[in-house]
Amino acid sequence: MTIGTLTLYIGLVALILTGLTVWLAKHKSVWMTFLQHFCGSLFVFSGFVKVIDPLGTAYKMEQYFAEFQSTFADTWFSFLAPMFPWLAGHSELFSIVMIVFEIALGVMLLIGAWPRLTSWAFFLLVLFFTFLTGFTYLTGYVPDGVNFFEFSKWGPYVETNMKVTDCGCFGDFLKLEPRVSFIKDLVLLVPAVLFLLFTDRMHQFFTARQRAWIVGGVSLAMLVYGWSNYVWDLPDVDFRPFKVGVNVAERKALEEEAAANIEIIAYRARNKQTGEVVEIPFEQYLAEYKNYPKEEWDLEQITSEPAVEHTKISDFELSNLAGEDMTEHILTNPNYHFMVVAYKLWYETRYEPVTVQDSIFTADTLVTFAADGTADTTLVRRFARIETRTEQQPVYVFDPDYLERYTRYLNPLLAKAKEEGYEVYVVTGYADPAVIEAFAAQTGSRWPFYVADDILLKTIIRSNPGLVLWRNGTIIGKWHWRQLPDWETLKDRYLRPAQ
Repeated sequence: MTIGTLTLYIGLVALILTGLTVWLAKHKSVWMTFLQHFCGSLFVFSGFVKVIDPLGTAYKMEQYFAEFQSTFADTWFSFLAPMFPWLAGHSELFSIVMIVFEIALGVMLLIGAWPRLTSWAFFLLVLFFTFLTGFTYLTGYVPDGVNFFEFSKWGPYVETNMKVTDCGCFGDFLKLEPRVSFIKDLVLLVPAVLFLLFTDRMHQFFTARQRAWIVGGVSLAMLVYGWSNYVWDLPDVDFRPFKVGVNVAERKALEEEAAANIEIIAYRARNKQTGEVVEIPFEQYLAEYKNYPKEEWDLEQITSEPAVEHTKISDFELSNLAGEDMTEHILTNPNYHFMVVAYKLWYETRYEPVTVQDSIFTADTLVTFAADGTADTTLVRRFARIETRTEQQPVYVFDPDYLERYTRYLNPLLAKAKEEGYEVYVVTGYADPAVIEAFAAQTGSRWPFYVADDILLKTIIRSNPGLVLWRNGTIIGKWHWRQLPDWETLKDRYLRPAQ
């Protein structure tokens, strides 16, 4: 699916709905009716593919909040920076509210509910999206170490400069380049303004009371459905690369091979003084590279497209607490094995005073004389006293509800698996080994703990913790911690003996 194909489908739906509206004589302006149906259908679809996976949008919002915090911290607007960590802490709530609002707004456009309110809401929401996508795209011009607002230091567009690589407009269903997302929202500003100017020409279906009930009913249904897709269970549809049935080992090898075969096609050079930009074919650059010294030119490689699309599977890497790579062991294990995924261990650090006793020793010099009169000096260590001092020792206090997810739900199932000879391990985001060891002790987890990138773990499963069953590098099953099967059911349905 591409943005062009999606636009065509949305346009066809809008045409059909417009024809129906004209046939029912509910329209006041054919073009305004078409725009209502097009924008309404687009918002309903965009919101629905996100309500399937609200956590994905929440994680995207966390990335934005982190980037905004670092961007505003060193500017005149530094007073705004402390707000963003708080917003990040409530990203799940913001995510579900924004998604449901987007769907409700789409329905309001389709049926013509509250035209004036709908027009302003649509305009403000599109303006907000334009700001986000514009920020995402423009950060490609901001080199490392340069603040976004230092416009004089901007350089040529480099995709890797962007801290947030896509806006998440369609969740994981469709990834858009930031430039495409920005252009899309700029185009949507046109109907947004037209709705404000020609509100009286918008069509309406049903009575005012019926429209209110439809919008309210859809909003409530989507709210419950969105919550069910992360609070109570995994998303109904998995748009991410770590789907059940995917052979991660094979896909990772294909992506790495494709990345290794990428060729440099040309160089894009920008003169630091004049701003002149030239594109130089690779062979020509090899012959003329002395004409483009790095002191005067910013250089960007233009490469061929990989034969296999890069996904998060390429970043699949795990290590144990000693720093040893466990990736190959996981991906080549021919037997069933259970991975508990926990991108973050929820805890607070407190410090408690601890009395420590130090033994103090002194050294005496002992001189002895040999028969020939030569002296031999020896240092003799002697206990002197004990000194007492107070230290602040860190104590890790884990969220009780989070601990219960292991002690009550996961660990009994994992203990059964371990008893019957299956490998069991927990993978968490990078953390201090002392924290992980304290967590293992408090939950009674007697299996190895590995670490990996937290974004990778969020991509693998939308549950913290979540359970993943593997075999031969293939994902056999995934479960939300609230939906774990009992051991006998899991064994009968999934742990098939090798044929």
